[in-house]
Amino acid sequence: MPAFQNSVRRIVLGAGLLACLIPLHAGAAPARDPLREDVLGATLAGEYALQAGRLDEAAGWYLDAARAAGDDDAGLAERATRIALLGQDDRAAEQALALWQARAPKSLAMRAAEATLALRMGRTRVAQRQLRALMADPDPAGWRHALAVIATGPREQATSAEVMRRLFDDGAVPETLPAWLAFGDLAQRLDEEELTRRVIARIVERFPGEPRVALLRASQLREAGDLEGARAALGEAADTAARVPELRLAMAAEYDALGDPAAAEQLLARGPQDRRIQALRASLLAKAEDKASLARLYEELRRDATNPEPGHRLLLGQVAEFLDRHAEALEWYESVPGGEARLQARLQATHVLHDLGRRDEAYAALRRLQVDGSINEDARRAAYLVEGELRARDEDVEAENAAYARALADWPDEPSLLYARALMWERRDDIPRAEADLRKILVADPDNVAALNALGYTLADRTDRYAEALELIDRARVAEPGNAAIIDSYGWVLYRLGRNEEALVELRRAYTLQKDAEIAAHIAEVLWVLGRRDEAQRYFDDARRLDPDNRSLQRALEKTGA
Repeated sequence: MPAFQNSVRRIVLGAGLLACLIPLHAGAAPARDPLREDVLGATLAGEYALQAGRLDEAAGWYLDAARAAGDDDAGLAERATRIALLGQDDRAAEQALALWQARAPKSLAMRAAEATLALRMGRTRVAQRQLRALMADPDPAGWRHALAVIATGPREQATSAEVMRRLFDDGAVPETLPAWLAFGDLAQRLDEEELTRRVIARIVERFPGEPRVALLRASQLREAGDLEGARAALGEAADTAARVPELRLAMAAEYDALGDPAAAEQLLARGPQDRRIQALRASLLAKAEDKASLARLYEELRRDATNPEPGHRLLLGQVAEFLDRHAEALEWYESVPGGEARLQARLQATHVLHDLGRRDEAYAALRRLQVDGSINEDARRAAYLVEGELRARDEDVEAENAAYARALADWPDEPSLLYARALMWERRDDIPRAEADLRKILVADPDNVAALNALGYTLADRTDRYAEALELIDRARVAEPGNAAIIDSYGWVLYRLGRNEEALVELRRAYTLQKDAEIAAHIAEVLWVLGRRDEAQRYFDDARRLDPDNRSLQRALEKTGA
C-alpha cells in the first residue's frame, strides 16, 4: 500500500474520525454528498469500512475516491477493483476497472483483473482472448499473471480447468521451460490428471532430457497414486540433478513426499556438502528412523570435531540429539562458541535437559536466558516461548500461563507472545481468553494478518458468531488474497453459514494452492454433508496421508463417522 494510504489508516484507527459521519454506503445517499467528491474523505471512509470488514462499502468508497482523484491516479482505481473482486461485487468491479483501464491501459495487473472479471461474469471467450494476450506478452510476468488468474479467478474450479484446456489446445503456452513447468504444475494442482498427462507429454517432447521435467512428471505420477512410476521418473534424472544444487534439493523433497526420506538423504549425500545439506541429511535420516546411517553421518561429522566453527558444533549436537545421545548432545551444545549459534545452542540444550528428565535444570537455564540483559530481545523472548512449549508438553497449564505472563510483563503488546498464549487458551477450549489475546494484537496492529485470520477462523470454528468471523477473514483476504490458509478460513466460515456449495469452491481453491491436511479435512466434511461420500473419503485419505494427527481431521472424522 502507498505511504499515503498507510497514513490514512493510522488516522482512521487512531481517532475513528468518521465513525459518526459516514452513512452506510449501500444505503440511500443524498443526491450530493461532498464526502464522496473528496479524495481524502472518501479514502478515509473506504479504510474505515475495510477495517470493519464491509467489503461492499469499502469498494464503493474507494470507487468514489478514484473518481474524485482524476486521471493521473490509477492506484485508487486498482484498490477499488481488487476489493470489489474479493467482495464479489461485479458491478462495482466493472466500474472501478473502467477507471483503471483508462489510467493504466498497459498494466499487466490491470489486464489480469480484466480477465478475472470476465471469467466471473461468464464472458469466457473474452477472458480467453485476454489470457492469450497475457501469455503472448514479451514480459515473462505476463504468463505468470495469466496463470494466477486461472488458478484463483473463476468461481468454479471446473472453469479453471476448461480455460487451461483451451489455452493448451490453442498453443498459447510460451515456448519457455519455466512457463511449461508452471502450466503443468497448475494443471496438477487443479487435479486435472488427463490434462496434466498431455502437458507433461508435450514438455518431454519439447525439452528431452531436462531433469526438471522428470521432477514434474514424478510429482504428477505420485499424485495419481503411481508411486513406483514416480520413483522411476526420479531415477532417470538423479545423476544430472546431483550436480545442480537447486535440483538436488527439489528432487530430495519429492522423494520425501513419496514417503522415502532415506532415498532423499542418499541423493543429498552424492553431491557437494555444506552445513545446510548435512543438516537436511540428518533430519531425513531421523525421519526415516535409520539410526545406522545417522550414526555414520555423526561419525563423519565427528572426524572434524576440532573445528571450532559454531555451526559445525551446533549440527553435531542436533545429530546427537536425533540419535538420542542426549548427554553427548548437551556437551556439543555447551561447546558452541559465541554468536547466534551459541544462543540457538543454549535454547536447544534446554530441550535436551527436559528429555533427560532434568526439568528443573531446563527451566532454570531458560530463566537465565530470559533475564540475561547481554543478549538480544529476540533470544530472550524465544526463551519464554520455549518454556511455554515445554510446559505444554508437561501438561502444566498453570506454569505455561505463568511463563507467558512473565514475558508479557516485559513486552505487553508483543504479538508472538500473545499469539502463543491465544493458542494455549484455544487448546484448552477457553475461547473468550483466546479471543482477548488475539484482539489485543489487533489493537496494536490492526493489519496483523495472522491474528485476523486466527481470530476469524476461531470464531467460525468454535462459536456461532459467523458474521463477525466473516468480517475478520475478509480483512485478511484484502491484505493477502492469495494466501491458502486465509482462503481456507473463508471457505470454512461459508460452510458454517450454510453456504456449502460456495464453501466448496473456496476450499478447493485453497487446496489447489497448498496441499494441507486441515484443508483436505474441511473439503471432506463439506462433501460428506452434501452427500458426496465417496469423494469425501478420498479427501479424508489425503488428510490422513499428510498429517494423521491433525486436530481438524480428528474432529471431522468424529463428526461424520467416516
